[in-house]
Amino acid sequence: MKRSLEKIRNIGIVAHIDAGKTTLTERLLFFTKTSHRLGEVDRGTTITDFDPEEQERGITIYSAAVSFQWRDVTVNLIDTPGHVDFTAEVERSLRVLDGAVVVFSAREGVEAQSETVWRQADRYGVPRVALVNKCDREGADFFGTVRQIERRLGARPLVLHVPLGLGPPHVKDPFRGIVDLVEMELLTFPPKDEALAGGAALASVTRGPIPDELADTVTEWRDALVSTLFDFSDEVGELALAEQPIPPELARRVIREATLARQVVPVLAGSALDCIGIQPVLDAVAWYLPSPADVPPVEGVDPSQKTPTRVVRRPDPGEPFSGLVFKILAEKHGDLDFVRIYSGTLKAGSRAWNPLKQKKENIAQLWRVQADRREQIPEASAGDIVGVIGPRASVTGDTLCDAAHPIVLETITFPETVISMAIEPETSLERKKLSEALEMMKRQDPTFRALESEETGQTLISGMGELHLEVIRHRLERDFNLKCRVHKPRVSYKETIGRPVTVSGTIDRQVGTQALQATVTLRAEPVDDQATVTVEQGWFPENDTLASLAATMTQSVRESAERGGLKGCPLWAVRITVLESPIPEPLPSDVAVRMAAAEAVDRMLTEAGTVLLEPLMKVEVTVPEDHLGDVINDLQQRRAIITATEIRGGVNVLTAEAPLASMFGYSAAVRSASQGRASFTMQPLRYGPAPAETAEAFV
Repeated sequence: MKRSLEKIRNIGIVAHIDAGKTTLTERLLFFTKTSHRLGEVDRGTTITDFDPEEQERGITIYSAAVSFQWRDVTVNLIDTPGHVDFTAEVERSLRVLDGAVVVFSAREGVEAQSETVWRQADRYGVPRVALVNKCDREGADFFGTVRQIERRLGARPLVLHVPLGLGPPHVKDPFRGIVDLVEMELLTFPPKDEALAGGAALASVTRGPIPDELADTVTEWRDALVSTLFDFSDEVGELALAEQPIPPELARRVIREATLARQVVPVLAGSALDCIGIQPVLDAVAWYLPSPADVPPVEGVDPSQKTPTRVVRRPDPGEPFSGLVFKILAEKHGDLDFVRIYSGTLKAGSRAWNPLKQKKENIAQLWRVQADRREQIPEASAGDIVGVIGPRASVTGDTLCDAAHPIVLETITFPETVISMAIEPETSLERKKLSEALEMMKRQDPTFRALESEETGQTLISGMGELHLEVIRHRLERDFNLKCRVHKPRVSYKETIGRPVTVSGTIDRQVGTQALQATVTLRAEPVDDQATVTVEQGWFPENDTLASLAATMTQSVRESAERGGLKGCPLWAVRITVLESPIPEPLPSDVAVRMAAAEAVDRMLTEAGTVLLEPLMKVEVTVPEDHLGDVINDLQQRRAIITATEIRGGVNVLTAEAPLASMFGYSAAVRSASQGRASFTMQPLRYGPAPAETAEAFV
């Protein structure tokens, strides 16, 4: 059955850990009758957290795709992790989604990972709706969270709900409903146990007049809503100036236009756990978030042209096929590639072209994925997100397209790993089995690295944090029956140069009958941006032969720089420019150029000197006043620098910069220092100079 593009929503649920993403997803599935039982995160019974590790820990680790119907709209939803160690799952989901629901806790407000996912959504131009969840919690502050969205995220929140009460049932004025500022009605919801009973109560929302106690607050925020809509609609302005009522249909149309232009972020209130405000979230997804037809045509590069040529593909089933592989589920009997189709139609049993790998890929089967359940389909078209079985060479970020109309779409970039540990099987007979398992996991997780150390023969696995590597280790035991010994986690250090230098590397020797002569000159300087070494060609001869030689010099310097610094760590934040160099007669051979480039890079490192860099983390600790001093003292002993303190939801929030090397085991330490009452989040911030004793320890 052909579906109208305007009736599709490809959205993600994103937030800080424990803000209620998975609980909200469960309610959305239940209230749309997609599931017939209400899963609970604490019991490990949710649909999207189907992995045993997720159920055991009560957190989301892998993004999961589900689809459901609401009114006349088909929603393809991806529930994403909140823990920073699994930020790659959020990154790749936002790359292919059209819109997002960002969930905030009314008690904790805008937290560290909230800022991270917000920046990721900004980078990919994703329109958002915000839900201030957990309005039934002790210390909930709906309007305080709205102010934080504006102040900390630089957004323009558009409040569409005013909560009736805040906090749990035992407080004087508990959360029990919301005022819809568009319809100007009070919405109340049946108790959770009635909603669980299903039937007529499932989608029932009681609409009534606004209570007198909220009249002033509602008037204030309704005026703020109308004055904001002034900026986007002359029609709203004329009606407001004439003191005429603004039809809800008009208000919703203007809110939608402003949301799609990313000028405003509609803000809703609710409590997913208590089933309050679920239907308004579903309505907001249908009313305010974009369909595939609302987003601009996808842009890419035509790789068949000598010079890069920009091409576009409209979200039309009649256009040439193009899609992006954004996730791979590695399985023993064959990988399942998740593909977002941007244009054209993809049929089972056909072939697609991978322009980056220059290979044809077999599209054996197409599947509609519903968390851990799948339904085979004959074809899929623009706007769909499907699972594909058949491709062998494609990896996350690759484009699949029509071979007659090639296009390369923008790929997905992932952060560098910050932590590694040595791992080895208990018996040498299992070494090959371990190698195969790690290769499978590398295909699935782009932020996971595994390589064998040439010096020690050990296998080193690298990831985004202690939890990330712990999950990998547990999966090796559970899914592959591999008992492994692991060694203490190790920080991924980098090196940069101490000062700018200009040097030349010269080779002049006789090897047999061949004279090797070449000179390579380069300029190197440390740069502020946190990026790996970049090598640029600064010499562009007009002569074709010399132009080819200059390109060879640049490539040779790049290969030499990739070998690392004086201490054996990868070079970081260094810009190298290859300059015009003396040219001997006859022209130097490629071997001579490579030897001269290696000599130039060695001289660069020796003359400039290198500085060892260690990963610094942004740490945010939420701690009650009674234990604040103990937590600060512990952080300072770990070489942490406290950069900010504030009170959120009645508790202290410390923000600090700390070296990763000193933060191992911090989870147990902070619980001990606060009698289990503190919580913390940690995410990569940047690289900074390591202390002298650490640098001296490197051989």
